Amino acid sequence: MAVIEPTPVFKDNLAQMAAIGSIEGIARIELRDVKGAVVATIENAPGKQGSLAVYHYLKQAFGTLDAKAAEHGLAVFGEHTADARHRPGAHPNVDRLLAIVAGGEALSINEIAA
Repeated sequence: MAVIEPTPVFKDNLAQMAAIGSIEGIARIELRDVKGAVVATIENAPGKQGSLAVYHYLKQAFGTLDAKAAEHGLAVFGEHTADARHRPGAHPNVDRLLAIVAGGEALSINEIAA
């Protein structure tokens, strides 16, 4: 799968990802730790679809959510990454990537079909 060249603008990055693959047909994404426990869920619902698209793209491009994928994901989130650094908790799906880049455990990305 092609890897996009992220811009500083999240909306532009979403457009690039949409050209590569759709989130239609995905009900939710489950993020699992090494033991297989679900540690987070991203629903395909209004207000969450941007994050769902990013995590779907990261699964397609990297296979797993390790430090390399998380670093790329932070670039894809564009202006939301800077906001998340200034307001911890405001963007939990960005916060998760920041934690992985900072040495947190890699996670698997599991897509649940609609």
